[in-house]
Amino acid sequence: MATAVRVSEGLVRAARIYGKIDKRSVTGQIEHWARIGKCAEENPDLTYNLVREILIGLAELEQGESSEYKFG
Repeated sequence: MATAVRVSEGLVRAARIYGKIDKRSVTGQIEHWARIGKCAEENPDLTYNLVREILIGLAELEQGESSEYKFG
């Protein structure tokens, strides 16, 4: 269910710029930031890169892409 939310013009401008990097819409970029922020608040000891990798891994699992991890 979609809900309209008011955000600052500055946030929209930044989302437009950053969204182009990963080919996300403005809405998609703001949702991405919200997911990262939520995960960071829930896991304050994790770095941004680790949070990002975890979210990528979850998205890959949802798409049926998985492989066995090989310990080095």
